[in-house]
Parts: sequence; structure tokens; C-alpha cells
Amino acid sequence: MGKTRNLKIILPAVTLFFILIIWEFLVRIANIPLYVLPAPSKVLVTLFHELPTLWHHSLVTFTETIAGLLIAVAMAMILAILMDAFGLFKSAVYPLLVASQTIPIIVLAPLFIIYLGFGMAPKILTVTLMCFFPIAVSFTDGMAQLDSNQVNLVRSFGARGLQVYKLVKIPAAAPSLFSGLRVAATYSITGAVVGEWLSSESGLGYYLLRVKNGFMLDKVFACIIAIVLLSLLMNVLVKLLEYAVLPHMRQKPHRRYGLKSLLKLINKR
Repeated sequence: MGKTRNLKIILPAVTLFFILIIWEFLVRIANIPLYVLPAPSKVLVTLFHELPTLWHHSLVTFTETIAGLLIAVAMAMILAILMDAFGLFKSAVYPLLVASQTIPIIVLAPLFIIYLGFGMAPKILTVTLMCFFPIAVSFTDGMAQLDSNQVNLVRSFGARGLQVYKLVKIPAAAPSLFSGLRVAATYSITGAVVGEWLSSESGLGYYLLRVKNGFMLDKVFACIIAIVLLSLLMNVLVKLLEYAVLPHMRQKPHRRYGLKSLLKLINKR
């Protein structure tokens, strides 16, 4: 098991190392200009020199991403619970939710600027819309796949409405929720950067557009590295949250909330 896990880390790292070596060799041998393709060594030097600037822009992008992702999670959970609770509502909304994914966000972004101005709001909304769908769909499917015996058990104790979701449905669908959240975390930084492309005075999207227009490709690649690192950070944060929450959520209802909670339900009957 340990060797397999090590191979999964070592093999991609070795492959990336050889790709960078070949890239560096070809750029030097062919004498490719900087404005066409910078060497990896030049990108690393630029990344070091631009670190304070990239750090400033990364904080802006990260703030927009966190705000948009939190809003997306709240909205997705509310909508998913409503769709699970009311079948007619799900039949009316779910197809529209799927169809909405055929509209590119970059097409809607100019409308966000018209309605919301040039501040952080359009970028946050862009992140929210990009992250909302995978969370809502995963959470909805997770609750739909729940064993009905668990629901019948807590209902036999007198649980009704939101109590059923609190005791059984939300904990049981938590793995699906985090599955969608991991996908959303990957999209989240991209959403913020796309929003910054259209109108902003700071952020990695703004920085990327500015250096691209100046044909400073070493800074473009340095910015791409910063975006990749931020995306990886978002995935790590989601995984840490998952490791912290899921062991608690996976416990049986009587262990998670205590026998007193279930006894109260019995006494209310």
C-alpha cells in the first residue's frame, strides 16, 4: 500500500521533471526568444522577482474565491434540500439547472459588470455560478441514494421535516457533498480569474492580462504557476475540511447526536 502511494507521487514528479528538462534544452538549443517561449529557469527567476506582486494579486483572487465558494455552498445546499423534499419542485428546476450549464460564464460576465459595477461583486458572482452546479447536483444525488430504512427509523421515533435531514439525510449525503465541493474548488480560482479578465484593477486575472498584452511570457508563466498553486491550495483546504467533518458525520445518529436527542423525539410523540 505504501509503495503504491509513493509511486503515485514519484512518477508524476519524475515525468514533470523530464518535461521541464526537455523544455529547457529545446529553448536553449533553438535559441527561442523570450516573447515566444521562456525557459523554465527564466520563469522560476521571474517568479522569485515577482513574488511580492503575485502575492498581492493572489490575496485578491483568493478573497473573491472564498466568498464566491461559500455563497455557492449555501445556495446549493438549500436548493438541493428543497429539490429532495419536493418532487414537483425538483421536476421543474433540475432540467433548468442542467440546461444552465450550456451557457458559458464568460458570456454572462459582461452582464454582471453592467448590473453590479466594477467592484468585487461580479467576480464573486462568477465564482458562485461556476461552483454552484457540481455542489447542488452531487448533494441532491447523495440524498436521493440514501437507504430509506434509515429515514424510516428516525421517523418511527417521531422525527419530521428538517429533523430527518439533520439526523440522517445531510450526514449520509456528506461524502457526495464533498465530492462536488472538490470539483467546485478546482473551478473556483478559474471563475475568479475569468471575472478579473473583464474588469478589475487587481487580482491574478488582471495581472495575467496586463503581462500578456506586454508579451512578457515569463511573467505569464509565473502567473500561471501562481494560479495552479492557488487551485491546489483550494483542493487541500476542502480535503482538510472533509477529513475534519466526515468522521463525525459518518457516525450513527444516536452516537452523533446522543440518545437524548432521539428520546426527546419519542417524548414529543
